[in-house]
Amino acid sequence: MDIQNCDFSPMKQNLEDGIQHLIHLLQSNLNVLGNENYCVLGSLEDVKEQLNSIESMAASFYLNCYLSSFTDTYEDLTATAQHLSKRKHGALIVIERSDSLDNIIQKGTTIGAMVTPKLLASIFYPGNPLHDGAVLIRGNEVYSAANILPLTKMITEKKLGTRHRAAIGVSEQSDALALVVSEETGKISFALNGKLYPINTTQQIVF
Repeated sequence: MDIQNCDFSPMKQNLEDGIQHLIHLLQSNLNVLGNENYCVLGSLEDVKEQLNSIESMAASFYLNCYLSSFTDTYEDLTATAQHLSKRKHGALIVIERSDSLDNIIQKGTTIGAMVTPKLLASIFYPGNPLHDGAVLIRGNEVYSAANILPLTKMITEKKLGTRHRAAIGVSEQSDALALVVSEETGKISFALNGKLYPINTTQQIVF
């Protein structure tokens, strides 16, 4: 899908439908809030489930928009992130887009292999010598691993680990997208244009 045509994606319609349904649920709860014969606590669980579903759809929509013009393997990348998330295996995957990263990152070990979830999972397996650096995805290829990225100097309210600071840093200096899996929490985020976005891991990201 062309990034310029994301607005015409069926994913966008599904996301809009999900948000409209959430608005309807919230409005229904608001309408009966003053009714002492009705307790909204039960239906708030439905609201939570709907919100989780919307977060998952939004992650699918935006990752598809941001990556599909630059790699055919974005589904493998997100599947790998979710696999690593469940096991709390830390990871940092940088997807090169229009801007070359040759002069931005300190190159590690050349891999030169097609992207597969198995390969990425093995690279980020704890104890692997390549585990601590960033993997660089160029097109459909794992171009290199154990790369060193520039760290952001941005001061944030929440203390960030090295992987997250590196993800933000490379996205500040290029249009690259960086996927991060936290080793401590297993949570997934992605960095783009100097901002970090969380991805809901309670539901499967489906394209």
